Amino acid sequence: MSEVWIYSLLSVFFVSLISLIGILTLSIKVNLLKKVLIYLVSFAAGTLLGDAFLHLLPEVVEKNGLTLEISLTLLGGIILFFSLEKLVYWHHYHMPFGGSHVHPFAIMNLVGDGFHNFLDGLIIGASYLISIPVGIATTSAVAFHEIPQEIGEFGVLINGGFSKTRALVMNFLSALMAVIGAIVSLTLNSYTENLEFFIIPLAIGGFVYIAGSDLIPELHKHPKIKESLLQLAIIIAGILVMAVLLLLE
Repeated sequence: MSEVWIYSLLSVFFVSLISLIGILTLSIKVNLLKKVLIYLVSFAAGTLLGDAFLHLLPEVVEKNGLTLEISLTLLGGIILFFSLEKLVYWHHYHMPFGGSHVHPFAIMNLVGDGFHNFLDGLIIGASYLISIPVGIATTSAVAFHEIPQEIGEFGVLINGGFSKTRALVMNFLSALMAVIGAIVSLTLNSYTENLEFFIIPLAIGGFVYIAGSDLIPELHKHPKIKESLLQLAIIIAGILVMAVLLLLE
C-alpha cells in the first residue's frame, strides 16, 4: 500500500507542475501556439478515450461485471462534468472582460479548475488502487489533457486581471488540489471497501465527456482535409499510446 501512496503522490504532483506551462507560452508567437495546440488537443482526446475504454472500463467490468450501478455511475460522471463546466461557463459569459482589477469570472475559473483538479486527484489515486500500470496510464491521460487546458487557464487568468506572476502562482495552487484529491481517495479507501470501483466509472464518464464535448468540437473548427487527417492520425496515436501501456499490466 505504501507503494500506491508513493506512486499516487508523485503522479499528482507531476500533473500539478503542468500548470506552470503557461510561462513557456509567453515567448511563442500566437499563430504558432494555435497550430501546436490543436494537435495537442487531438492527442489529449485520443489518450482520454484510450484510457477510458482500454484501461478503466475493462478493469471495472472484469472485477464487478457490467452492472446497472456501474452504468448509472458512468452516466453520473458525464452529468457531473457537464454541470461543473456549465457553472464555470455561466460565470465566464456573465462577467465583463477588461480593466486592471481581478474580475469575478477569473476567481470562478480558479474555483472550477480547482474542483476539476481535485477530481483528477481522486481518479488518479483510485486508479493506482486498481494497479500501478492502470495508475500510470490514467496519469498519462490526465497529463496530456492538462497541457492544452492549463495553457487556456493561464490565458483566462491574464484576461481576468491577474499579473503573469500571480496567474502562475494561483494556477499552481489550484492544480495542487489534485494532491488533496489523491490523499482523500487513498484515505477513504481505508474505510470504504472497493472505493475505486465507484470513482473509476465517474472518471470514465468524465473522460468521455471531456473528449467528446470539449476537445473534439475544437478540432471541428479546423475542417481542412489535410488538418483533419492529421488530427485523426494524432487521435489514433493517443489511443495507441494507451494500448502500448497495456503491455505494462
